[in-house]
Amino acid sequence: MAKVTDSDAGTPVPQRLLAAATRLFAEQGYDRTSVQEIVEAAGVTKGALYHYFGSKEDLLQEVYARVLRLQQERLDAYADSDAPVEERLRDAAADVVVTTIDNLDDAAIFFRSMHHLSPEKNKQVRAERRRYHERFRALIEEGQKAGVFSTATPADLVVDYHFGSVHHLSTWYRPDGPLTQQQVADHLADLLLRALRP
Repeated sequence: MAKVTDSDAGTPVPQRLLAAATRLFAEQGYDRTSVQEIVEAAGVTKGALYHYFGSKEDLLQEVYARVLRLQQERLDAYADSDAPVEERLRDAAADVVVTTIDNLDDAAIFFRSMHHLSPEKNKQVRAERRRYHERFRALIEEGQKAGVFSTATPADLVVDYHFGSVHHLSTWYRPDGPLTQQQVADHLADLLLRALRP
């Protein structure tokens, strides 16, 4: 099992706990990982875990939420820029692929383990994800209103099409595979834009 190293010693405790939990959830599965294993891997006490996270379930929620926060910030920056809508959408579409691949363990854990979240936490996570998807959809609708994108396919369906691909990256993408993460991102973003051409 992975243990805390000297290089981890300066890392704040919440980040150490999240890193250990992410590694263990990815290797063993959420339900087969004990709180004891997490605290041992992070080199902290159970008291420290419960100080920062109320439960193992809170750790699971945070694994996903931290990636979603990063992606939301980046999407907001693309959406708010002055670039043409086609460029903003393409950049946002590629970025979500790159940030998902950068955090592949988190994505895999989430889609394998989301059913372990309580209904309330599940609802919170879904609401955050919906906010992200709505901002992304707003870019498509902006382009459709401007005549830059085709209106033949409803924007909701276009969003589902793109994120269906993104959400399955953890099942097939391999860092040592034939395509770099940027190449995968470019291909998927270009596919999306081709689908939207008038």
